[in-house]
Amino acid sequence: MTFITLDEDRPLRAVVVGAGYIGGQWAPELLAHPGTELVGWVDVVEERARAAATTLGLDGLPVSASLTAVLDGEEPDFIVNCTIPEAHREVTVTALERGVSVLSEKPMSITLDEARTMVRAADRARRLFAVNQNRRFLPNLVAFRRTVAELGPLGLLTSEFFMPYEGPPFLSALEHPLLQDMAIHLFDLARAVSGADPVSAYCESFRSPWSWYPGACSATAIFEMTGGLRYTFTGSWSAPGQATSWTGSWRAAGSHGTARWDGSGRPTVETVKEHKARRHPPEPDRYPGRPRFSGLAEGLEEFLTGLRTGRAPQGECHDNIRSLAMVTAALESARTGTRVPVAFDV
Repeated sequence: MTFITLDEDRPLRAVVVGAGYIGGQWAPELLAHPGTELVGWVDVVEERARAAATTLGLDGLPVSASLTAVLDGEEPDFIVNCTIPEAHREVTVTALERGVSVLSEKPMSITLDEARTMVRAADRARRLFAVNQNRRFLPNLVAFRRTVAELGPLGLLTSEFFMPYEGPPFLSALEHPLLQDMAIHLFDLARAVSGADPVSAYCESFRSPWSWYPGACSATAIFEMTGGLRYTFTGSWSAPGQATSWTGSWRAAGSHGTARWDGSGRPTVETVKEHKARRHPPEPDRYPGRPRFSGLAEGLEEFLTGLRTGRAPQGECHDNIRSLAMVTAALESARTGTRVPVAFDV
């Protein structure tokens, strides 16, 4: 996709949409970056946006419950969509139709049809629309990805995610809370690590007898990926003990050997005799000593570089819809009990 770039010699004007927890994490990143200017904050509860701005010492920042009012009044270059997933489509399309680029929190949307509508809106407007998958920027994940790249063609990739998590109330209202809210992180990382795209999915989602969730909060999925790779995912949000990291634990097997990563430390690798693979170290933290939500500063930097140069960031919408398609195919498979093709055409 080609999108309109911005070459004016000035900071790019940004509006945060959503004043919940993650909106409160994005605003400081925009304030800290020398290439951005925070010019507005929108929330369906205007006083919540005002309180969030005041907390950061931004008493004069324009705030509103109306996205269109702030878009028309402040003329931002881009918005950061921090709303709940059910609002992502409306917020994103509204901004794109006014010629404003969008950096969004995951997931892109709650359905694949909505996602297609959003991607088409970006195409019509010729504006950059990207989803920030913050875990892609974890230093040890990048090291694991580089280590896996030395294993030759991959045959198997596995991830496990086990967490005794009592999340916010909205999770309890979901039919499949693990698949619908969390799994996209692991599925997107599977694509990032392997360089492969999904072909089909078979998934079983279920509720353990001891679970505190009304819905099915445990799942096992098998994805056929391009190149013949099989990616398997197993996870639970009501796992009693022995929790994994929030990034899960990983194993990749290729023709030259196997690499493992526990989701937090450095990856390990073992190769067959005639091959060698380097155990890549993590890159130094580019923001040492700065308390922050991991992956936001890096995602913002990639997005801004895209707006300036036309080089698509990792989460550009035509790519990210493939990760969402894995989620929707897994959900369809869990509901029908059948193997489901993964379709991500726009």
